[in-house]
Amino acid sequence: MSSTQQRRAELFVMMQLRRLSFGHNPLRRRVDRIEAAFLLVAIALALLVIPAAAALGTTLHDRAEQSVADDHASAQQVHARTLEGTANAVPSTLGLSTTSVRVSWQDRSGSWHEGKADVLLGTPVNADLTIWIDQTGAMTGAPGTSSDSAALGTAIALTFPLLAWPALYAAWRLARRPLDRHRADEWAREWRKVSPRWTGHQF
Repeated sequence: MSSTQQRRAELFVMMQLRRLSFGHNPLRRRVDRIEAAFLLVAIALALLVIPAAAALGTTLHDRAEQSVADDHASAQQVHARTLEGTANAVPSTLGLSTTSVRVSWQDRSGSWHEGKADVLLGTPVNADLTIWIDQTGAMTGAPGTSSDSAALGTAIALTFPLLAWPALYAAWRLARRPLDRHRADEWAREWRKVSPRWTGHQF
């Protein structure tokens, strides 16, 4: 960086600091500097929200990945067969194309189980389907996938700043209220002191 560019950068920084009530300025009051300090803290926290959101999203993604791995380790896909057909079945909810029927399956130990599973309307009896079972042989839901974990981490990383930034702005606005009242009281006191001289010159 050349000396001219460095000088311009320094001037820019000084101008921004003065705008934020830092530096030598006789017109700046103590309450103005406190307000500027609150603003700088809010800006710093707002910037820290970004890496914090990324870290939170990564942590939740890793935990979801571990949960998915645990589910896959404890669950197993097995073949089941329908014990009844759905030719005359009516869906429980209008618009659904599936219905629940009795099915049977065999677990790891060779024992047979029966339960209810959703199949498409029109599925005949003794049809083959795939279900998930847990370590006890009971039917369970399908475990999640890596794409679900990635979606969760991304959603959290994007949502956290959208919640944190408005909260920080609201906190800064609330912190300004007593400062604004104090500043207005100071202006009123000073005006009471100087107003007789101003009004005296007017007559």
